[in-house]
Amino acid sequence: MKIVLMALLFISFNGYAQLSSDQEIPPPAFSVEAASQTLQETVLKIWYDFIGHTPYIVVAISVLLLTGISSMLISKLIGNMTGRSKMRGSLRELTQRFARIIIWLFGILLASLIVFPGLTPAKALGGLGLASVAIGFAFKEIFENFFAGILLLWKYPFEKGDFIKCQAILGRVENISVRMTELRQPDGELVVVPNSFLFKNPVFVLTHENSRRMQIMTGVAYSEDAQAALPIIKKAVERCELIVKEKGVEVFLNGFGSSSMDIEVTWWADPTPLGERKSRSEVVGAIKQALDDAGIEIPFPYRTLTFSEPLPVRSVDNNKPSQ
Repeated sequence: MKIVLMALLFISFNGYAQLSSDQEIPPPAFSVEAASQTLQETVLKIWYDFIGHTPYIVVAISVLLLTGISSMLISKLIGNMTGRSKMRGSLRELTQRFARIIIWLFGILLASLIVFPGLTPAKALGGLGLASVAIGFAFKEIFENFFAGILLLWKYPFEKGDFIKCQAILGRVENISVRMTELRQPDGELVVVPNSFLFKNPVFVLTHENSRRMQIMTGVAYSEDAQAALPIIKKAVERCELIVKEKGVEVFLNGFGSSSMDIEVTWWADPTPLGERKSRSEVVGAIKQALDDAGIEIPFPYRTLTFSEPLPVRSVDNNKPSQ
């Protein structure tokens, strides 16, 4: 049997070699019908696969809908639970956002596993890790503002409605998100500040307390009794309505000015920019009125001129007729 098979193979090989030596085998001709048939079969296969996966897609969409509903309910539940406590508003909002993010990540992962049955949690997390590295390099500043916003919501002492000052920016906090903070300036303009800017620079929270210390400089002439002016100024400021009387008024001699004895006046008032302007206006008016009533001069700037040579003096007789 082996000998017969070997003989048949030998005869076939000799015949193919003879045919190849006698004529060339033409290449197969391109068929449009075959290509169309192949394309049609491919499209139909994709469509049938889609129809076959439709139940999985419907279930995945249902899972995403349930995820969104669960996210809203749990966020509302956390807000109600933390609203009864003394937790800061920004920290409560951050807790709600973290809860929503965790729920959505879990829901998206579960929906992906349903649509792609061959996908495992380990593969999904591995792909997510590689994608996060690439996205992190591409959107470095966005993620920097994101994490700065989380830290601002977590530990910074200002809330919505507070007036803050950072470098040349002064305004009332209207909204704190995980990427930016909206500030309304006293002139009404809205400033959108990246959270990384607030995190990297000193921030002055003007309304952290119910009152803030104000200060102005005034002065009396050198010819006046400066010590006698101090109680007059203090009583005048204490009679003002917009100051915080419980914290008192302080008046000190501050130094020797170019034209007057400088006097420092400090008091406490409403910390907002508008409250500061109103209080300052009232205090300045009270000090001016009190010194005027006491006959104490608030001097204009004096200038003393010194000449290197004596100036010639000429008398003029106004009764002498002009020629």
